[in-house]
Amino acid sequence: MTSLLTSLPPMETALRADRLRAGLAGAGCEALLVTRLVNIRYLTGFTGSAAMLLVTPDDLVFVTDGRYGEQSAEQLGAAGVVAAIEVSTTLAGQQAALQAAVRGVTRLGLEAESVSWAQQRRFASDWFPDAELVPTVGLVDDLRRVKDAGEVARMQAAAAAADGALATVRPMLAERPEEREVALALEVEMRRAGASGPSFETIVAAGPNGAKPHARPSSRRIERGELVVIDFGAVVDGYCSDMTRTVCVGEPTSATARRMVEVVATSQRAGVAAVAAGVTGKAVDEACRAVITEAGWADAFVHGTGHGVGLEIHEAPRVSSTSTDTLAPGHVVTVEPGVYLPDEGGVRIEDTVIVTDSGCTPLTHAPKDLVIS
Repeated sequence: MTSLLTSLPPMETALRADRLRAGLAGAGCEALLVTRLVNIRYLTGFTGSAAMLLVTPDDLVFVTDGRYGEQSAEQLGAAGVVAAIEVSTTLAGQQAALQAAVRGVTRLGLEAESVSWAQQRRFASDWFPDAELVPTVGLVDDLRRVKDAGEVARMQAAAAAADGALATVRPMLAERPEEREVALALEVEMRRAGASGPSFETIVAAGPNGAKPHARPSSRRIERGELVVIDFGAVVDGYCSDMTRTVCVGEPTSATARRMVEVVATSQRAGVAAVAAGVTGKAVDEACRAVITEAGWADAFVHGTGHGVGLEIHEAPRVSSTSTDTLAPGHVVTVEPGVYLPDEGGVRIEDTVIVTDSGCTPLTHAPKDLVIS
């Protein structure tokens, strides 16, 4: 993993706080208390499990507990982030550090979607009684939509780890393994390639299990002639990949199953072709859904077409029939239509792509060949 990371270009972590500051006034606050750990990682490079970050117009104040004093200094330093690091083994000590830092702030923003009701009450009554607390939505998350070159490189590395894992593991399907054995083998191979782990619980769903879009790998053995949905991804330096392939050991046993694959493959190509800057997530979903609807399986496409990917496996923008997002250069999204029929199984084909001015560039490159001989 170390050699892989040293070969990747740096990210623009140190520039992100200033971009965030530019949005504070529009959100009606003078400073923002960031409590969502994935957003703290985005702004500072910190990967620990306990921290809060206060972003003021001029300073960053990073607060954590005794476990992470040395780690936070190392990681923020490596990212080029200049911050006052306050370490306290008690919650009272952390409270005092933040109280001192917000002195003079009259309107303090909170991340509304990550602060619980109980936390908000404590912040209002005990932590920041002299400030008006302002709920904010998406200030950091919206910045995360557009990936810089370093982020894209990490996602490319994660996708390559997954591509390689599938190439290695795919032949074992002819040996009638259990679904869970295939899932484990994929995860082992991704780690061997330098990933820190899977980006979500690997899905290997054969035969009737494939008709459940998020089936968990079971002890069921993979038989010849049945469809197998394999949905998985890797994590490299915190960044995720996501890919689905549908395969079959030998030819599918039914003509319907073969047609499902052909329709979903056509749908997925139409969706990828629709992706470009300025196109709405809804329009991409419609491009995929139109193909499946024409085939008579509109009711069997039971989920949205895709989602953003980055530090989280599901993040903005959305690609669905209800999406209000418009794609922009640097967005990274999935295109993953599917058809699910209980009597036949399921088919889903998915690529992760980066949006460009004129279209998109795939990050996932595993072959989409159906048949394993």
